Order: sequence, then C-alpha cells, then structure tokens
Amino acid sequence: MRLAGEGLRLLGAVVLGTVTALLGLVFLLGALPFAGRPGVRAAARRLTLLEVRRLGLDPAELAPGGRELRYLAARIPVGILGGLVAFLLVLGAGAAVAVAWSWSRGLPVDGMTFSPGLLAYAGLSGVVLLFLDLSGLVGVRALERRLALRLLGPDPTEALRRRIAELAESRAGALAAVDHERRRIERDLHDGMQQRLVALSMLIGRARRGRPELLAQAHEQAQEALAELREVAWRVYPSGLDALGLADALAGVAERAGVPVKVVCDLPGRPPEPVETAAYFVVSEAVTNAAKHARASGVTVEVRRCARMVVVRIHDDGVGGADPAGGGMSGLARRVAALDGRLTVTSPPGGPTTIEAELPCG
Repeated sequence: MRLAGEGLRLLGAVVLGTVTALLGLVFLLGALPFAGRPGVRAAARRLTLLEVRRLGLDPAELAPGGRELRYLAARIPVGILGGLVAFLLVLGAGAAVAVAWSWSRGLPVDGMTFSPGLLAYAGLSGVVLLFLDLSGLVGVRALERRLALRLLGPDPTEALRRRIAELAESRAGALAAVDHERRRIERDLHDGMQQRLVALSMLIGRARRGRPELLAQAHEQAQEALAELREVAWRVYPSGLDALGLADALAGVAERAGVPVKVVCDLPGRPPEPVETAAYFVVSEAVTNAAKHARASGVTVEVRRCARMVVVRIHDDGVGGADPAGGGMSGLARRVAALDGRLTVTSPPGGPTTIEAELPCG
C-alpha cells in the first residue's frame, strides 16, 4: 500500500508538472512580445516560485537573477515528456485491466482468445513496461529538480568564490584569535610574574648589604630569570610589534640573535596585522635556527613589498642542511600557508641557507 501511495503521488506530481509546463508555454507565447516589462518579469517570478515549491526546493537557496523566463522555457520539453510517460502508464494500466477483466469472463479481446501461456507472456511484458514507466516518472521528477537547480541556482563559479571567501575569513579569524591569545599571555607574564621578579630583584639588592656572600648569587639568578622571562614573552608575542611596527620588532630580533644580523625592511606602509605577525615569526625562527644550528657568522634579513606581496628573505652563511619538513620550518610553512602564502627553503649541505616567504597583503 505504501509503495502504491508513493507511486500515485509521483504520478500526480508529474502530471501536475505537465499541466504547469503547458500553462508556462501559454504564458510565454503571450508574454514574449513584452518580455522586458516589469509586470511580465514579476509574473514569471511568481510562476517560477510556484514551480520551486512544487518540486520541494528551498526558494532561499536559489538565486534566479532574471533567469525565470529562460527556466520556464527550458522546462516545457521536460513537462511534455512527463505527460507522455504518464499517458503511457495510464494507457498500459487500462489495457491490463481490460485484458484481465475479459479473460476472467472468458471473453475474447479484439477477437483474440488468451491461452494461459499467452496470458503469462502478456503479464510479464506488462510488469516490465510498468517498471520502465515508473522509472520514467522518477527520471522526469529528478530531471525537473536538476533543471531548476541548474538554471535557478547560484552560478557554480560564484558559489565557489563565495565559499573560498568564507574559508579565508574563518581562517583569518582563527589566526587573529591565536594572536589575541598570545597577547593575553604576554600581558599576563608582563603584569604578573615579571613584576614579581622585579620586586624580588630589588629586595635582594637591598639585602646584599647584610649577607653579600649568599645573596649575590641569588641576585644574579633573579636577573637571569627576569631576562629569560622577557625572552619568553617576546617569543609568545612581540609586544613591540603593535606599538613600533615590523622594522623595530625585527631590530629587536637582531639585537637578541647572538650573531650579526643585518635587517633591511623596505615597506611603503604597515601591512595587515596577520601579515606583519607572520613575517616577524618567519624572521625570528630563521634567525634563531641560524644562530643555534647553522653556526652562521652573519645573517641578512630583507623585507620588501613586491606588487601585492610582502616578500621576506633570510640568508645566512651557515653549514646548511635545514630540513623544510622539520618542526620549526613546517610550523612556519603552515602559518604562511594559512595566509595563502608560500614558504621556500633552500639549504644545501655546506650552506648557505635562504628562506623566502611570500605573503599576500592586498
């Protein structure tokens, strides 16, 4: 019973589609000379909306954009095809009922008497034809929905562009959230532990007059802890980057590097904050690696604007052999890729090493 009910509903939907297609044909024939008028476009929009609801689609997901008349014209052949399939189904069902009724009463059909074998053949053929008719109804229904989505839905290129924009926005939001958290950690370290260590250092300095042989070492250790804490805070997020800009922040990296670092930052203005942050961390990680692992005697950092890119280039004269898939480099590559940028590492054994990041900023 359930299958029969679904079949009847499908048949009714296809027949209704045929009726509306014929009505659309009449409308188009009458409206064609006045296609540019607002009233005609409004009527076409209402007819299209009825078709969308008949097909069970969400009007909010479709964006006709003035394509209603084209859709109404394109669905006329599909509606006629559905009418033909429905007509064949009704015709076959009527013929089957007539044959069964005549055979049950022993009456010939069109002068032909059905033997049991011939009746079995006719029944099997009828089942096959019924299956083909039902498949045709399902196909017409699917074709109607596909046609509506194709002609009334958003342009695939525009939908893809919109999706890319959404992903880029969400990714930028994630990066902004990470940087915001780093700022919070830097403030907590600066306003909490660092202030405590400063107070400890001052107290120990006063107390040195009483037991200098014991407190001198404690005072020195407190000073080292304070310097280390400042370094950790800068690694989490460089507070000077917001206030002073990229050039001064990179100058701070050069001062703390432990090797001679020449910085050339030639930018016409401040790039966007995510780009500035990514450029800083690329330079900081590359300089740290050059000092700790490459045994470099000098590092050159260049930051320049090239068209819509900020190009960051770090060159050192160390022993080379840097692994692009290593932890530090892969982390930088992910950060750069998050901005649709590209990180290139050239580091043959024996050196030199050149790291270049291209960061879109416009």
